[in-house]
Amino acid sequence: MPRAKKNADASSDAELPRAKKTAGSAAEKKPPRAKKSAASPSDSETAPVKPKKPRGKAAAPIESDSASLDAVVENPSAIVAADGAPVAKSARFPATNYALVERLLVGFVAREVGKVGLSRAVLGLSGGVDSAVSAAIAARALGAANVLGVLMPYKSSSRESEEDARAVADALGIETLLVDISVQVDAYFDGFSDASRLRRGNKMARERMTVLYDQSAARSALVIGTSNKTELLLGYGTLYGDMASALNPIGDLYKTQVWGLARYLGLPSSVIEKAPTADLWAGQTDENELGFSYHEVDRLLYWMIDERCSQDELEAMGFERAFLERIARMVRSSQFKRRLPVIAKISARTVDPDFRYSRDWGL
Repeated sequence: MPRAKKNADASSDAELPRAKKTAGSAAEKKPPRAKKSAASPSDSETAPVKPKKPRGKAAAPIESDSASLDAVVENPSAIVAADGAPVAKSARFPATNYALVERLLVGFVAREVGKVGLSRAVLGLSGGVDSAVSAAIAARALGAANVLGVLMPYKSSSRESEEDARAVADALGIETLLVDISVQVDAYFDGFSDASRLRRGNKMARERMTVLYDQSAARSALVIGTSNKTELLLGYGTLYGDMASALNPIGDLYKTQVWGLARYLGLPSSVIEKAPTADLWAGQTDENELGFSYHEVDRLLYWMIDERCSQDELEAMGFERAFLERIARMVRSSQFKRRLPVIAKISARTVDPDFRYSRDWGL
């Protein structure tokens, strides 16, 4: 379902160490290996083990937001339930190395903006954590002087959202521009006084994106996206509104990870700790509208999408069937938002089905 900006109807998975080989002289003949019976334990359960030597530099330490985000281990025998019985898997969200994520995203923005011969970026600064993180990444990649944060309130928007947006801009040292969208939105709905809140919210999201693309043309800048992976998978966004952008640094980060990265980057606590909201009307929050928390759905989406667990496996982890089915429906029904428009095929090389390259170099 489209939203107005929003509307709704791992771990450090280390490879299991190999069994340690027993020492013996070269002259000794190795006895034949006995076949394992179905009831016998595996070598990895009985033999002493040693970790593999890492190649290159040691891995950076894993940063975890809270105890709920502790790394889970691959070895099922290392995970036990409260009564001491082993369980097959853990449904916890994996820990994230935010230092590595920052380096990857900063490099991504710098490269992608430079590839088209530009050096500046523009994005909507809403006062929320998603736009704050995207702005921080852009500022690190391009320099604060090359990033414009556009504040686009409607007349019913809360003053707190604007204050939080300005706090982010001040913390990053980026320029801001205030564009009130009330006049153009109201001018349109003067002819549609019976329009629902959903229609009005979607119109606001698309008006904001037209402002951003106009400013991108005026400043020779690329529009930076602010939709996270949770929103993209659930379709919790407005097509050609807040979901539109030239490039999106946070689209592969779940909301849980966006919060964690915001803490790592030292963004204002007021932005991180407040309830996520599109600020469409007084008291509106994402989680109330969705009917579940981001942390709850992120755990499910990680195991459902990233780990490709079946419904039976997900139920065995403790997820309720009704919740599983609802989220699966949301992902399936919003697939059209995650692809180019469907084009009728007439020629041998139709854009998207046949002519589909990340870069059209060389043709």
